Amino acid sequence: MSVTIYHNPRCSKSRQTLSLLRDKGIEPEVIEYMKLPPSPETLRSLLDQLGMEPRELVRRNEEVYRELALDEKGDQELIDAMCREPRLIQRPIVVHGNQARLGRPPEAVLEILDF
Repeated sequence: MSVTIYHNPRCSKSRQTLSLLRDKGIEPEVIEYMKLPPSPETLRSLLDQLGMEPRELVRRNEEVYRELALDEKGDQELIDAMCREPRLIQRPIVVHGNQARLGRPPEAVLEILDF
């Protein structure tokens, strides 16, 4: 089973989701997106797989969100901002096949796995 997690090791929900996957016998490909941010194309693909709009994936409580006045920006500008400032991306994102889920709560990712 090919599973990928966009992971931030400093985030408790991300750590809990990774642990949940491993407890289920899944060793996912781990992408530390803070070190290797997604491209705009990759982020658009993830949004499609999540069934979300960019505004739903952005972390509005981050200071950089206010600094960049992202309340006033459109979808492409939000995507570009999340790629430049990956801390703006909600986490973790787990991908399996052509589906993805946000690990909030961590158990939500089980919906796309073969259990």
